Amino acid sequence: MRPFTQHTGLVLPMDRSNVDTDQIIPKQFLKRIERTGFGQFLFFDWRFLDDGKDNLEFELNFPQYAGASVLLARRNFGCGSSREHAPWALEDYGFRVIIAPSFADIFYNNTFKNGMLPIKLEESTIDDLFARAAEHEGYQLTVDLNTQTITDNHGLSLSFDVDPFRRQCLLEGLDDIGLTLQQEGKITAYEQTHGIV
Repeated sequence: MRPFTQHTGLVLPMDRSNVDTDQIIPKQFLKRIERTGFGQFLFFDWRFLDDGKDNLEFELNFPQYAGASVLLARRNFGCGSSREHAPWALEDYGFRVIIAPSFADIFYNNTFKNGMLPIKLEESTIDDLFARAAEHEGYQLTVDLNTQTITDNHGLSLSFDVDPFRRQCLLEGLDDIGLTLQQEGKITAYEQTHGIV
C-alpha cells in the first residue's frame, strides 16, 4: 500500500448525498479477482449513457475536473453494500482523499485499508468548501496527514481528526498484510516451536 503523508490535488465537487457503493462500482464489474482495473468502471451508470458515450452532465466528465484526486461529497458517502471494490475503484481512478460530513462505516474502514484518506468535516465546513470550489477554477486542496491539516491557496486552514492507529498505518503504508508481516519473527518462532514449518 502506498504511504500517505501529504497530498495536493484538484478537487472534484460531487454535490450528492447518500452515494452508494452500487453507484461507485456497479455489481456487474465485481467478477474481477484482482484489485486493479476498476477505475474505468467508477460511477459507470452515471458516467456513461446507454449507448456507451460519456454523460456530459456528470461531474466526472467535466473537462475542468480531469485528473481530480480529492473528492468532495455530501453526507453518508459509501452507503449500501459492503463491497471493498468501491474503494478499489476510487483509488484506481486516482482519488487519494475523500472529504464528506459522514461515511458509511464499512466503506470508511475499507478506504483506510486501501491507502486513501477519508476526512469527516462539519456540514457548514463542507458547504464552504463547495463554495470555494465553485468560486476558484482549478480549485486544489493540500492535505497533510502529519499535521492533520487542510489548506488551499486562498487562506483556508482547517484541522481534521483521524484515529491515531489508522493515521500511523497510512503514514507507513501498512495494510492488514503489512501489519501482520511486522510480526514475522514472532510468527516464525511460533511455527518452529509448534512444528508447523
